[in-house]
Amino acid sequence: MRGDGNATKALVVLPPGAARRLIARGVARLPEVERAREGGLIVVALGTTNAYVAEELLGKPIERERFCAGYIGEALAWLPPERQARPLVLRKGEPVDLSLDEVLPDLGAGDVVIKGANVLDPAGVCGVFMASPLGGTVGRLAASALARGVELVIPVSCAKSIHGFVSELAPELGIGRVAHATGGPVGLFPLVGKVVTELEAIALLYGIHAHHIATGGVGPGTGSVTLLLGGEEEGVSRAFEELSLLARTEPPPRVG
Repeated sequence: MRGDGNATKALVVLPPGAARRLIARGVARLPEVERAREGGLIVVALGTTNAYVAEELLGKPIERERFCAGYIGEALAWLPPERQARPLVLRKGEPVDLSLDEVLPDLGAGDVVIKGANVLDPAGVCGVFMASPLGGTVGRLAASALARGVELVIPVSCAKSIHGFVSELAPELGIGRVAHATGGPVGLFPLVGKVVTELEAIALLYGIHAHHIATGGVGPGTGSVTLLLGGEEEGVSRAFEELSLLARTEPPPRVG
């Protein structure tokens, strides 16, 4: 693990469940999220990564397989509305039973909306697939959040990195533009905000830096990300030990 000079380096492979848990822990440690937990509103929209965020904020397990709307499985798919959980709304850290329509008028500067993404481009711009002609959750939340000065936090894995740019791809997509699709056709919504990948989470939690060096694998490694950690020996060693344990013990995400 020892690198050049005073630097310590380590390689770690994170399967999808472990990567999502790491990102969720990083989101919970963001200063803006911690402030909103003390005295504001936090809205956690549905999503496979956001399910882990909801658990970290609540401090207890939820039915993660229901905390999802659209997803990529064998096809571009979505969970039937009757099987979907409600988005999580926290007021001063406590869950409140409010729908998105009910909470939107109360959102203001200092509050936080947490919305996942499907893609992350080289410029750091995220993209969200839209299967609804009305724009779905992102169409309802993003514009309102930006208009009101609400903090928009985007948890997204490095595994969702693409080579193209969302600004160029978004005009090419759209339900009415795509003639054939594996599953259903979608549009692509450009989303900007505070992006939290595994890299930002590691910096927040361990005070070291990380580089994304590979995506994917076979068997249990399908969908994994491989990271290079670097920094002071204490931080790197602690991160390596904890993330290696997480990789062995965190089950993969499920939808259903």
